[in-house]
Amino acid sequence: MTTLELQIQTLPENPGVYQYYDKENKILYVGKAKNLKKRVQSYFTKNHENYKTAVLVKKIVTIKHIVVPTETDALLLENNLIKTLQPRYNVLLRDDKTYPWICIKKEAFPRVFTTRKMIKDGSEYFGPYTSFKTVNTLLELIRELYPLRTCNFDLSVANIRAEKYKVCLEYHIGNCKGGCEGYETKEKYQKQITAIREILKGNFKESLKDFKNHMKLLASEMKFEEAQKIKDKIEVLENYQAKSTIINPKITNIDVFSIISDETMAYVNFLQISHGAIIRSHTLELKKKLDETNQELLELAIVEIRARFFLTSTEIVAPFEIDLGDKIKITVPKLGDKKEILNLSERNAKYYRLDQLKQIKIVDPDRHTNRIMAQMQKDLRLSVEPRHIECFDNSNIQGTNPVSACVVFKDGKASKKDYRHFNIKTVEGPNDFASMEEVVYRRYKRLLDEKESLPQLIIIDGGKGQLSSALKSLEDLGLRGKIAIIGIAKRLEELFYPDDPIPLYLDKKSETLKIIQQLRNEAHRFGITHHRDKRSKLALNSSVDSIPGIGEKTMITLISHFKSVKRLKEATESEISSVIGLSKAKKISDFYKKE
Repeated sequence: MTTLELQIQTLPENPGVYQYYDKENKILYVGKAKNLKKRVQSYFTKNHENYKTAVLVKKIVTIKHIVVPTETDALLLENNLIKTLQPRYNVLLRDDKTYPWICIKKEAFPRVFTTRKMIKDGSEYFGPYTSFKTVNTLLELIRELYPLRTCNFDLSVANIRAEKYKVCLEYHIGNCKGGCEGYETKEKYQKQITAIREILKGNFKESLKDFKNHMKLLASEMKFEEAQKIKDKIEVLENYQAKSTIINPKITNIDVFSIISDETMAYVNFLQISHGAIIRSHTLELKKKLDETNQELLELAIVEIRARFFLTSTEIVAPFEIDLGDKIKITVPKLGDKKEILNLSERNAKYYRLDQLKQIKIVDPDRHTNRIMAQMQKDLRLSVEPRHIECFDNSNIQGTNPVSACVVFKDGKASKKDYRHFNIKTVEGPNDFASMEEVVYRRYKRLLDEKESLPQLIIIDGGKGQLSSALKSLEDLGLRGKIAIIGIAKRLEELFYPDDPIPLYLDKKSETLKIIQQLRNEAHRFGITHHRDKRSKLALNSSVDSIPGIGEKTMITLISHFKSVKRLKEATESEISSVIGLSKAKKISDFYKKE
């Protein structure tokens, strides 16, 4: 498998932007995708009729990607990267052909309008928006609920006092409150702007109450058509998420760094923000030599990345405090827009790590196994790696035919040839604790007698009671302390240790917990299967033993056809004869009639 095929195979199935590079690491193409893996794969599985596309595919050596929350974010990010990187095979996007923004102008009585150009005069810009329909809906709703001025007069205090301006038609038809002649105070106008600002940010919970009151007022005045229009626009607003995590004009000229690490590796993602947009993303892979902390690794990575890309920004957004000298400001956001971008960086670091792990699993399975085992040893606080794990589960559905199952995992994978079933011999009735004590004793007594290898970890499917029972058997065999043993409770995935009343809770997404859950589920499946087989065999044997002249094969054929002994008893002689012939059918029919 080539490196390129490996990169394609391990791409995530998420929205994002992909970048193609040639052998000289020059950017060839930037594209967006709803599903990165499917979109990129399509380039390499189709016969391209377009000559330029065919040439592009031949030149691709490396694929990079950036994961984003939504398709809209992917569209906006693609637009920015094309303008910044200007790839050879992309359509050239000119700066005057950009997406629209909604501007709150920095003025005494701010205007609210749509624009394609950002002017750095202190005004606020929201967006960009990929749909003019959304922009127009927002502006219409705002203008209907908040009377705002549309003129571009300089409404300074001096000009208003000098009576320089007169109210226009907009005032007379109710679209403006006449701030130009002092009919509306600046403070009251600014309250409206504050509410509009929250709407554009997507925080319109409080404003919605005012909108709904306005709608009810119109309805009470029998203005049902107007009320319906307000209702329709409120629904559009409620379903729209205005804020974008990709572009924000307030965040400019900063570098964002995040780190994800495991036992052996660390992955540092970097996003460069310039003029309110992401213009570069890069993930650096660091191999741990000693027990370095995330803080040490991140500081090292930031110095390396800043030197590599000639970065000169004076503000860095990071997940925790780091020391890079007095000239660089470190921001650790807890909420807001910077926190959103930091979350995006962390998400990309996680996906990069997953891609690398998928590739390692394919190319170097031994390294993958070693990493998993080292992680399990750390997570479960074991003295050795759990290369050989055994898990026990009891099954006694409705208290009948109690059985137990033991499944075996070696190097994190199921070893089905080593699975074992146990029929409970010394316990009468349903007693999980006594049954667990019996099967654990029998299992390891036999391994000791046959001088077979013992596991490094035993998992008991159950809580403290089953764990104590299993521990008693290990003690009787002289194995307590020689084999690690834990219990897993079904409800909350609690892990119990001997002599420790406080359970251990693992991260729900951790690989260690996933392997333990696989073991538990496999033990349950294996035990239930054996239990069903045992019940079926007992039912079959009771029927076979009691009908003279009918053998086991005939009964198996009948049970397979009728699905149960009960249905067989209820079947007519002709129905039975259609399966096994007249003479045998008569014997069975006569037998059940006598019963």
